[in-house]
Formats: sequence, structure tokens, C-alpha cells
Amino acid sequence: MTVPRAARPTALWEGDVMGPIRGVLAWQCVLDALVQAGADDDGSGSLDVLDLGGGTGSDAVRVAALGHRVTVVDPSPDALAASARRATEAGVQIEGLLGDSADLAEHVADGSIDLVICHGVLEHVLDPAQAVDAARAALRPGGWLSVLVGGRVAAVAARAAAGDFAGARALVEATPDASWDLAGLGPRRWLLEELEALLSGHGLTPVLAQGVRVLSDEVPGVVVDGSAGAREQLYALEREVRRIPQFAGRSAGLQTMARLESTSHP
Repeated sequence: MTVPRAARPTALWEGDVMGPIRGVLAWQCVLDALVQAGADDDGSGSLDVLDLGGGTGSDAVRVAALGHRVTVVDPSPDALAASARRATEAGVQIEGLLGDSADLAEHVADGSIDLVICHGVLEHVLDPAQAVDAARAALRPGGWLSVLVGGRVAAVAARAAAGDFAGARALVEATPDASWDLAGLGPRRWLLEELEALLSGHGLTPVLAQGVRVLSDEVPGVVVDGSAGAREQLYALEREVRRIPQFAGRSAGLQTMARLESTSHP
């Protein structure tokens, strides 16, 4: 079994000032995926990376700045234009392609990618299984897929806390596949075992699962911003508990990194 690796936390700091905690934790997910896929401990390297649904390129540009070759596929022309501007301003190159998981094979050659970043995508697509298949096809044997989705336990708890008990029950009873009612329930929400079952059922081997924003969504902003060192302490606590299954399963976000074994590619 592959030993899980993690990017150094120092890679998150810019000028010794930590950014907003949500943004820091989201970027940590990208760094962890890069390191798991073979980058150096600070995330730098020379991987072929596909950011599926990469939007305006906030992650893609930073990944390119670490030395990787980055392709962004997104269905929004405006988002791709913003991504191109961001790359120009940062002095890096990324390739932006108009498309989505449904037509990914028309834009990205099979077996050409070391790491597919699929963060915040499976919640919204019509068929998550199809999206996973498309991402898998793009991977080289031994390549990695990083998936980040919304957690169902946290979503149920939030609806219940707001008094929406019917909505909470509906989330409990729903299944995050193509049958999910996006219009009625909103974006899909997942349990860790559901996400891992999806990946393993489509030719990938889940290696590492962790929670994202395990505790930070419940900490008032006045606490984080009003006390010296509070953000750093909260970040350290998040890193400590994110891979403990009992904590990870209740987090706002769930990340799973899965590998395409050398003998698995169709």
C-alpha cells in the first residue's frame, strides 16, 4: 500500500501571513494531491496536471507556479478568460480548454495525465460515475485522481440546526448518484464510504481520505480573527484531526485521493 504523504504546511504561507482559513485549507488539498502524485514535499515538480472544472484558475495558476504543466477544462468561457488573465499576471502558462467531463476525451488524450484535480465537481454534474470514468481515462497508469466533495453529515447537521428537519431527512435518505435531485436537494453531499465506493467501482484504488474544514465552519469569525495566533492554532488542529475517520466523516468537505494501478487502464 502506498504510504500517504502530505505537503509541508510552510508551503501555505506567503510573507508569514496566513490567508483566510477556508482558502488555506482548500489549497492544502491541492498541495496534498500534488505530493501524493509524486511532487516534492513543498508541492513543486514537473507533473502533467488536469484541473477539471478549474474555473477561474486560482488553483491552476499556483500549481503552474510550482513547475507543473497544467491544463484547465471548464464549461464557462468567462471563467477560462479570467484564468488566462490570472496566468498572464502571474507569469506562468496554463492551457485552458472549453469543455466538461462529458466531452473530456475530445480535449485531453487518454493516458496523458499524472494527476486529475476534481474538486467541487461531482456535486454538480448530471452523472458522477461518468465524470469519474472520464477522469480515469485521462490518467496514465499509476496516475492519481483527487476528488473533493461536500460532506453529507455536516450538511444534515446544518439543516437540522436551522430547523429544516424535512430537508435534513431528505439528505439522509438520498443517494449521491445520477438519481440525486439537484434542483430539490441542491448539490450532492457524500459520506466517505460512498465516495470511496464510487472510485473503487470505476477502476481506481482509494489510498488516502481526509476531512476538509472539519471544525473551522463552526468557529465564529470573531474568534479566528480576534485572537492572536488563533488562525494558526485552528489550522494546526485541522491538520491533526483531518485523517482520523471519526472526525473526517463529519467535516464540511471530503477529499479522497485514488490511484490508477498500472494494470487497470482500459
